[in-house]
Amino acid sequence: MRGMSTETAPQRLNAEQRAEIDALRAQRAETRRPTVPALEEALYQAMPVLDHGFVRVVDYMGDDAAIVQAARVSYGRGTKQSRQDAGLIRYLMRHAHTTPFEMCEIKLHVKLPIFVARQWIRHRTANVNEYSARYSILDREFYLPEPDRVAAQSAANRQGRGEPLHHAEARGLLDLLREDAERAYDHYEHMLNERQDGAVIDPSRTGLSRELARIGLPLSAYTQWYWKTDLHNLLRFIELRADPHAQYEIRAYAEVIADVVRLWVPLAYDAFADYRAGGARLSAKGLAVVKRLLAGEAVTQEDSGMSRAEWRELMQALGRGEA
Repeated sequence: MRGMSTETAPQRLNAEQRAEIDALRAQRAETRRPTVPALEEALYQAMPVLDHGFVRVVDYMGDDAAIVQAARVSYGRGTKQSRQDAGLIRYLMRHAHTTPFEMCEIKLHVKLPIFVARQWIRHRTANVNEYSARYSILDREFYLPEPDRVAAQSAANRQGRGEPLHHAEARGLLDLLREDAERAYDHYEHMLNERQDGAVIDPSRTGLSRELARIGLPLSAYTQWYWKTDLHNLLRFIELRADPHAQYEIRAYAEVIADVVRLWVPLAYDAFADYRAGGARLSAKGLAVVKRLLAGEAVTQEDSGMSRAEWRELMQALGRGEA
């Protein structure tokens, strides 16, 4: 995963939001709760994602010790050494004992394109409160990919990108996306008869309701939400969405969140990176093939009992390409 940045581009937050964050970060509170100094340092700060998006940690509960405590059902924080705690966490991760990981929770404030939000919401094991375009006017902000991210439809994957388009062609298509988004927002303001700052455009006419005017906005428009989940389900989100096969735009968010988790629960994250993100699951047939290969036997897809797709995936996991 890439290193986490808390550098905030001017367009991501307005002056009021920046002042609110500065005020929150200036507060200090005495607590008996376990805290994580590395995550405390990142608390409330907007970590940039894509062109206008961000992720902010708003609150959290628990740490690596909370996972251990739940597993041992012990009092206080216990007296075990860190090495023993790491061993227990690795055991829990290795054997899919997930309940102790559910004892840690985190709340994030996320600004993201609507089409990313519609993928994200498929992770239903979270509490979500989204910005309401029935109540407020959306900002004039739209996601536009970088030219090198503009690619043709994949021939092998119906829901993925293929080869990048030539730079000039990509620029032309990006111009179309930008023009369509700007036109849609102009019409949005016209129908509302109101601008984002609340100014009325034409006092002689009545604007359309916000809940109707919003329906013409593109999926590239940005929304925001507060998203709260436990560590077990957050790791599942990262496992799926930080995967190289995931769409780049949601993967960008997952990678930033993975960096947050590394700060928050480093022992749990190391176990996750080893056993899940960097590991591989084998079917009974796949395990049988591995045993035969270790015994020095020549195995082919035809005598493995596996389909071509299963065989290809196993060979890739074993570093044997598409044999």
